[in-house]
Amino acid sequence: MGGNAWTQTGPYQPDLAAAFRQAQETSLAEDDHGFGERSVDDLWRDPEWHEYIFTGGTCTVLDFPCMVDATDQSDGPFMRPLTDSEVRAWSPDGRPTYEDWDEALDTGRLEFPDRAQGNCTVLYRDGRPALIGYWGVTAD
Repeated sequence: MGGNAWTQTGPYQPDLAAAFRQAQETSLAEDDHGFGERSVDDLWRDPEWHEYIFTGGTCTVLDFPCMVDATDQSDGPFMRPLTDSEVRAWSPDGRPTYEDWDEALDTGRLEFPDRAQGNCTVLYRDGRPALIGYWGVTAD
């Protein structure tokens, strides 16, 4: 099988790891994927959750246990923010809008990461941070 590419947005917070955790909690509240009312941390301690993620996944931020530093190039499953230079490669002003991000992904100027990996970046509206854009590929 090959991994499935997906995109998602979540609310902006200056602390990207906190924004990621908030996006995970929101995704889990919308769909618990049959695991009941449990925390994200609890799910990632459950071998059945691992099996679920690594053989299909959710196509959401729930597919990753944590966020790593932007310069960390380790294999997943991790969510990694883009570096400033990575953002400027497809958004020269360094302040991409949702539309810029969506178009860059559609045209391939911004690539999807490898399987079992995710990326994120701040998205701007009227020059101010407004959302976090998340995109990734499932592990399966």
